[in-house]
Amino acid sequence: MTAPVPAPRPGDPAPELVLPDTHGTPVSLVGLRGTPVMLVFFPFAFSGTCTSELGELRDHLEDFEAAGVRLFGVSCDPRFALRAWSEEEGFGFDLLSDFWPHGAAARSYGVFDDASGMAVRGSFLVDGDGIVRWRVVNAPGQPRDMGDYLAAIAAL
Repeated sequence: MTAPVPAPRPGDPAPELVLPDTHGTPVSLVGLRGTPVMLVFFPFAFSGTCTSELGELRDHLEDFEAAGVRLFGVSCDPRFALRAWSEEEGFGFDLLSDFWPHGAAARSYGVFDDASGMAVRGSFLVDGDGIVRWRVVNAPGQPRDMGDYLAAIAAL
C-alpha cells in the first residue's frame, strides 16, 4: 500500500483532474485555465450533512459567480446518483463523479478515506493559473463554514 498523498497547500500547483459531470461530459481542470475554480469534495449524495453543505453553496452561488469562480462538487458517487440528487436539490452548479477509477481525484488531492471508500470534506480554491490559493479539509461529520468560502473568494 502506498502512503497517502498530502492535500495541496496554498501556493502548490493543483493536481489535474478529468471527471465526468452528471451528463457524462468530461470536465478538465486544465481546460478551465483562466477561470478560478472551487473544488468541493464531499462524501455522499443524499446524506444529511452533504445536502446541507451543498444547499448552502447553492444559496450563495451568486457570490461565486460575482467573483468569477466556477463551483464544482466532487464525490465518489456514480454520475447517475449525482444527477438525481442535483435535480432534486436544484444545486445550479456542476457535480463531478470520481467514481472510476474510484476516488482517483480525491486521492490526488489528499482527501480520500481508504477505509470508507469516500472523499472527506476538502475544498480547494484554484486560481486561473492552476495554483491552489486556499484550502480547508474537515473531518467526517464536520461541515465547512460558508464564511470561510466567502472570505477565500473575496481574497482572490
